[in-house]
Amino acid sequence: MAEKLNGNVTAFLNEPLAHYIGGKWLLSTDGAMDKVINPSDGTVIAQVAMASAHEVDAAANAAHEAFPAWAATPANQRSVLLHRLADSIEKHAGDLAQLESLDVGKAIVNSEAFDIPFGVEGIRYFADLALHAHYDIPLAVKHIEARIHRVPYGACGFIFPWNFPYDLLIWGIMPALAAGNTVVVKPSEVTPLSTLYVCKLAAEVGFPAGVINVVNGTGSQAGAMLTGHPLIKRMSFTGSPTVGKIIGETCGRNLVPCKLELGGKGAAVIFDDVDIDATAQQLAAAITLNTGQVCCTATRWIIHERIHDQLLSKAVEILKNTRIGPALDRNTQMGPLVSKVQLERVNRYVENGKKQGAVAILEPQTLRISGHEGGYYVSPSLLTGSSDNVCCREEIFGPSAYALKFRDEDSAIKQVNSLSYGLANSVWSRDLQRANRVAERMVAGNSWINAHNVFAYGLPYGGANLSGMGGGVNSPETFQDYLRSQTIARPLS
Repeated sequence: MAEKLNGNVTAFLNEPLAHYIGGKWLLSTDGAMDKVINPSDGTVIAQVAMASAHEVDAAANAAHEAFPAWAATPANQRSVLLHRLADSIEKHAGDLAQLESLDVGKAIVNSEAFDIPFGVEGIRYFADLALHAHYDIPLAVKHIEARIHRVPYGACGFIFPWNFPYDLLIWGIMPALAAGNTVVVKPSEVTPLSTLYVCKLAAEVGFPAGVINVVNGTGSQAGAMLTGHPLIKRMSFTGSPTVGKIIGETCGRNLVPCKLELGGKGAAVIFDDVDIDATAQQLAAAITLNTGQVCCTATRWIIHERIHDQLLSKAVEILKNTRIGPALDRNTQMGPLVSKVQLERVNRYVENGKKQGAVAILEPQTLRISGHEGGYYVSPSLLTGSSDNVCCREEIFGPSAYALKFRDEDSAIKQVNSLSYGLANSVWSRDLQRANRVAERMVAGNSWINAHNVFAYGLPYGGANLSGMGGGVNSPETFQDYLRSQTIARPLS
């Protein structure tokens, strides 16, 4: 049975959700509102204001005006505020876990165990990085006293997707804030709840007005206006390669630095010396995590021909026993997809794949959960067939994997690198020398060994090719991304 919402969450959702601009909660001047839908049952969770050009412009101006004072605030004082925010989120972790699961459809046990605490850790990580960073770097130049002075950019824009709205918010804006920038955030209109709740907590712990701003709205309107706004000095987008190209083009015309964290079609190369049961368990967990709505997850299983059938048989057994249900049910292992649109997309991909000759080793089923009949539920699927199949080559963003065979190391690597994506792959083998050799040859921002979806603060994460550009997240390099270099020099007599 799904648990009841706590009092803080109920009170938060009972009021119309507004934009957070210049330290104030503001509804849209034109009165535009939209519904936030619960993917577990299709009911309306809340009403949220939708931005016009007026709100985007107000948010950019608020961030621009707040920047000088925030940038001049000593790093230790900024760090104190970030730690206070982390403390407050930790105190309200139950609220945020409910909001994130309610909004996205992810199992609450995952929100509680991973999403919320990992975000708290991230705030503290970047708060501490700000204390130990080198903002002045001396240069050894003949007859010149010189240094590189590192300074924040100004107002930074962020556009986030709907699959991990809370963690992506933390990974994106916290390094920027720690470095002395101000921010304007456009969360996905599908999942704005946790972002707005974090703003509420930030205001309560004393963040100055205008340092953090949030405008709700669609990507085609609010997102496009934010990307092209003349006061935005740095831009970050997480989402699809198709939209990433548009944002990159806009930023290029305006000569605004742009970070793009885009999609993937992750490959897992499994050699014949693995523990079949344990590997099947981890790969099944990878495609059911967040109902497969994870850009870096393992959706191409490239399996050595000697263990291909055994591994798939074990994986099918595990996937068939996955407990699917509403997000707030503590027995749920895999919740619904985030929306009806996403459910239709996943089903359409599988059908098109089968029309092109793919065989469903495990057929997906659209499910109706008792008491939650309006939810967007689909069971996991496993397909196999030609490597030219659409389900093998394109990102489905659901609980579905495509299995291929390989005979030798070179053929496996050729299959991995046959696509234009380059986000994250993994290699599975007891032979660590071979595993490292293969990991080095796979073209991606991340190559993992005997695991998939490996995240830790201090471990850089980014993409290559269609999967992104402009730096990654979760590491010192991320913090440095939000400081620009300024050369200061004095000729010596």
